[in-house]
Amino acid sequence: MTSSSPPTINPTIPTAFDSPNLTFPTAKSLTVRFAKSNRSAVICKLGVSKNGQIGDSAVDQVLESEPGQISTRRRSWISSASTSRNWAMDSSPKSPKRVCLFYCEETKGLAERVAAQSDLIELRNITWRTFEDGFPNLFISNAHGIRGQHVAFLASFSSPGVIFEQLSVIYALPKLFISSFTLVLPFFPTGTSERMEDEGDVATAFTLARILSNIPISRGGPTSLVTYDIHALQERFYFGDNILPCFESGIPLLKNRLQLLPDSDNISIAFPDDGAWKRFHNQLQHFPTIVCAKVREGDQRIVRLKEGDPKGRHVVIVDDLVQSGGTLIECQKVLASHGAAKISAYVTHGIFPNSSWKRFKHDYAGNPASGFANFWITDSCPLTEKAVMNQSPFEILSLAPSIATALQI
Repeated sequence: MTSSSPPTINPTIPTAFDSPNLTFPTAKSLTVRFAKSNRSAVICKLGVSKNGQIGDSAVDQVLESEPGQISTRRRSWISSASTSRNWAMDSSPKSPKRVCLFYCEETKGLAERVAAQSDLIELRNITWRTFEDGFPNLFISNAHGIRGQHVAFLASFSSPGVIFEQLSVIYALPKLFISSFTLVLPFFPTGTSERMEDEGDVATAFTLARILSNIPISRGGPTSLVTYDIHALQERFYFGDNILPCFESGIPLLKNRLQLLPDSDNISIAFPDDGAWKRFHNQLQHFPTIVCAKVREGDQRIVRLKEGDPKGRHVVIVDDLVQSGGTLIECQKVLASHGAAKISAYVTHGIFPNSSWKRFKHDYAGNPASGFANFWITDSCPLTEKAVMNQSPFEILSLAPSIATALQI
């Protein structure tokens, strides 16, 4: 390199100078060209000091016009001190953000567990009351205090009756001059109504997605939505451009729990139907797999073993949600008839309408009357979590650590 002909570098990405201590001992200047497009470029002429370190710099943005026309150039000067400081800032890791977490009455317990995961998460209160006519009378405490803050709301749409009052808060929070807004909805309740089978059917999954897509934007942009194991993967396309859905899964919690079992080396995963297999098999592919299927015999739909061998294995049936539990029970019977040594179940969302979870309870002697040794669910449905607490064979795998991590996205 010579002073009369400064070296020119054309890096493919603008991270060639992440280090402020980069030296060029034989050069007096260095020209770096970052191509922005075929008609625009940024040219940075870097001064090099006697000891070879980068000094004061001139930055030109060149806007190249059509051939035969004049190109325009904008120049700015950057001191060596600010250059080093900016490079150091660009190469530093992203700082964690402090989050003000609001919650509804149902999710108070889960919110406390989420806050216990990190000192960066601070719980905030909402007063949930109703007027005499039954409509909500709501108050967000210290609304001025959350200006400029990252804010999240932990929701539970457990019934149509509670959705309106929570939506009222969800629509109000982004308008309080907050930096960003995240809605955590662990269970998307209308996910099973995602398509039409007959003319006139209403796909309420699309309806709820449209409602959430119209949450007002905050100062930081669109709302982020965190939800777990939504029933149909295509539902991600139901949301509009004004919301950023983040689809998480409870399967990592199951995998961690299975590793702690004494027979962890004898576990097979069973899927009650092809839909569950398509949904989860990639996350559980290192386990031997069994697939069941519903087939029609006359006027009845029964469960049959489609593939895999459960003989002598501890088989864990995996699905995204459970309602009455009839399919899981039929699947358990088929697996037991084919020689399974032990049968357990996991679902991310234990809905259990009309207390149908009682079908799976162990008897008074602790025996698995339903045939399930273990039944794992998450705390995505707070009312179910409260009902099955300390009821064998149920065990709660908390989403709190995962939610705390998602709030830092």
